[in-house]
Amino acid sequence: MQYGGEEPMKINGFLKGLLMGFSIAAPVGPIGVLCIRRTLTQGRLTGLMSGLGAASADAVYGGIAGFGLTLVANFLVDHSIGLRIVGGIFLIYLGVKTALAKPVKTEATTTQMAGAYGSTFFLTLTNPGTILSFLAVFAGLGLVSATPSYLDAGILVLGIFLGSALWWLLLTGGVELLRETLSDRRLRWINSISGGIILSFGLIALGSLIPGALS
Repeated sequence: MQYGGEEPMKINGFLKGLLMGFSIAAPVGPIGVLCIRRTLTQGRLTGLMSGLGAASADAVYGGIAGFGLTLVANFLVDHSIGLRIVGGIFLIYLGVKTALAKPVKTEATTTQMAGAYGSTFFLTLTNPGTILSFLAVFAGLGLVSATPSYLDAGILVLGIFLGSALWWLLLTGGVELLRETLSDRRLRWINSISGGIILSFGLIALGSLIPGALS
């Protein structure tokens, strides 16, 4: 009887993680812009690898919250300013690089796909708001106290990763449909606009550290 009661609980935790990962990944920010642009210029696989980098970082933060690693969470929150500075500078670099990129559709190499994965993984990890979002959602749903074992927490984190990955799979699949219709002129505009948006996110991230800058 105990086994039968535990199994639905694990499935329920997995579904909650799936929904959580999807909903946290879905809002379009700099990562979304990067994935869209890379899908258009380098193909769906590169865009998907970019999304999986973010999904992996979501899983890391979900694990910190789900396993109750308060020391790690407190460390990240205490060093949030430094993380935002690093993330903001990296966004500015990516924005300039994207805006100046040649408007050419190519298929990425393995090294480029690894770089796409690594860049979004790093960007997501340097966003302290991600860990705060997970902590708030976990607390709101009562998942911290409802996760009595490492197995249950692991199942929940797996759901978070797959939910986030599902969003990036759907996004890159939809964007791929537009890829063949783009001319070099349109790609040039996409690079310029995407670079400008990413650059703006970086400037906002740094500007938010200045008291009264955004008030």
